[in-house]
Amino acid sequence: MPKTALLWMLLFASCAAIAQPAPARVSSLAWMTGTWTQSSERETVSESWLGPANGLMVATNLSTWPSGKKTFEFLRIADTAEGFSYYASPGGRPPVEFKMTELAGQRVVFENPAHDFPRRILYWRDGEDLMARTEGTMRGQPMTEEWRFRRVQ
Repeated sequence: MPKTALLWMLLFASCAAIAQPAPARVSSLAWMTGTWTQSSERETVSESWLGPANGLMVATNLSTWPSGKKTFEFLRIADTAEGFSYYASPGGRPPVEFKMTELAGQRVVFENPAHDFPRRILYWRDGEDLMARTEGTMRGQPMTEEWRFRRVQ
């Protein structure tokens, strides 16, 4: 009887391991692909996403102001063993990792609790628009930024 019980336990354990859902993959973010822009009198922000291909998406972000000020950022989203992560390199600095914590339809959330700002990065589709939001703290105060990007034809 003990051998039979052990065999049943091993069988159930192996079935449970097989039944584990596969982690989410970057390919689920095809809805972000394209060149997107938000323009106003204050600033113009453009973000261009390539991919997904072979577990990777890459992007650049360029923000410009009428005063001549400008900033840029290199971005990538890559498959990991747990799912995928967002890597931000503002101004070309070394990348900071934000792990995917939520994925539902055309909405994704990335988080890095050890980072001050941003701590959370969100992307979602609102109709034809790509929305982006950053959340965190700056100088001890809560801060958010939000963009409504339109696809560039």
